[in-house]
Amino acid sequence: MPVLLQFAIGLIFGFGLLLSGMSNPVKVLGFLDLGGIAAGTWDPSLAFVMAGAVAITFVGFNFVLKRSQPLFAEKFHVPTIAEIDRRIILGPAIFGVGWGLAGFCPGPALTALGFGSKSAVLFVAAMLAGMVLAHWIVGRASLSGIVTPADRLEA
Repeated sequence: MPVLLQFAIGLIFGFGLLLSGMSNPVKVLGFLDLGGIAAGTWDPSLAFVMAGAVAITFVGFNFVLKRSQPLFAEKFHVPTIAEIDRRIILGPAIFGVGWGLAGFCPGPALTALGFGSKSAVLFVAAMLAGMVLAHWIVGRASLSGIVTPADRLEA
């Protein structure tokens, strides 16, 4: 039953991405193009999508975290590291640059794959290559004695 519920939630999420326009890179790039405000080409509609997502997340997290444990797991997996290090700065920066260049972030890109979008295929391939590269770099750092946040979690 948990898998069917997760599948249904994923379908609802994907439908929301389609309905909001988040899987359309042209719309996303129009929203991110703050320089187009004066020219009248900026598309602020995704700000409402973002506000709705933040509101639902705020309510959802407050509701869920009051429970003693999640429905389908033994415990909650909440980040405990509060330090801001180079990885915390570089990761989101790389994500933002990729989002700004391609108009996709991971969820909408996977949704757009369902339509056979060539740009989504290229983005997802690059995203997977980046994930493999990041995993390799972290593995090399661990072998060389550099302590990573993941190492601190295991300690």
